[in-house]
Amino acid sequence: MTLAPLLSFVRNYKLELFMNWSATLPTFFITLREGVEAALVVGIVFACLQQAEQQKLYRWVYLGILSATIASFVVGLLLNLGIQGLQTSDLLYGPVFKQLFEVGLGIIAIAMLSWMLIWMTRQARFLQAEITGSVKSALGQDNRAAWAIFSLVFIAVFREGLETAVFIVAKFQEGWTPVIGAIIGLGMAVVIGMLLFKWSIRINLRQFFQVMGVLLLLIVSGLVISALRHLDAAAIAFSQINSSVSNICGLANTSCILGPLVWDLSTILPDRQFPGILLKTLFGYTQKLYLVQAVGYVLFWVIVGGLYFRSLSQPTQLKPATKPN
Repeated sequence: MTLAPLLSFVRNYKLELFMNWSATLPTFFITLREGVEAALVVGIVFACLQQAEQQKLYRWVYLGILSATIASFVVGLLLNLGIQGLQTSDLLYGPVFKQLFEVGLGIIAIAMLSWMLIWMTRQARFLQAEITGSVKSALGQDNRAAWAIFSLVFIAVFREGLETAVFIVAKFQEGWTPVIGAIIGLGMAVVIGMLLFKWSIRINLRQFFQVMGVLLLLIVSGLVISALRHLDAAAIAFSQINSSVSNICGLANTSCILGPLVWDLSTILPDRQFPGILLKTLFGYTQKLYLVQAVGYVLFWVIVGGLYFRSLSQPTQLKPATKPN
């Protein structure tokens, strides 16, 4: 009796298990960074309310956090249901629409995450002053103060949650595994927020956001490759359905619209084995890279990466609001 089949089963099971859990990593890092941004806003709001002796408005802060979290989850669920509906649709061009829908989500996720990364980096030095000013303005509205506080917190948390929801739907179609990473990242963001504002533990937020910013760029740049792959899949699906253009795709060593093959590392660094699978889930690595994907990847780093690294040269004041004496 040979052990080869058993060993093969164990290897395949371990690979499948690793593939499933590796999908949690990108959403963990994305949610951690976005969650800490939201925690900063919420913490500053709490500190301002405490300083103004308006603890009665705390419940509106909690209500804003809860409402924004639920709203983000609902948006992500609706987007995912839309993709699933297109996937199981009986429409002739259903497969094409599904791929194009994922392209659109990818573009939206790239734009939102890139813009918020650069905007937050540039506005960080004004964050505390802006939030403090907004809270003081809200408290000056007397009977509308509660609604103003709720709106401020809701917008801050929903903005970060929406980015995460779109990213999860755009990058993954692997069940609920990526959501676990998002929950863990959110939990760690809450812990960091409590360390800063409840226990006054000093954390180098500038260094934290710089490291997470570079990691975020790497993850989002992978979305560029993924979105282009979906666009190519849409073109292939269209050519298979429409016989009049069936001769456009299927050339050797080329994709349908992505141009010639730049590299094929399937025998050296396959993207379904470690460490290739880790690079794929985190940074969008692909064992087969085509010319248009390579150009899109480089352009993303030149444009978005250039803007981000230039914004790092600006002085920042990323620190929590001081607690009242």
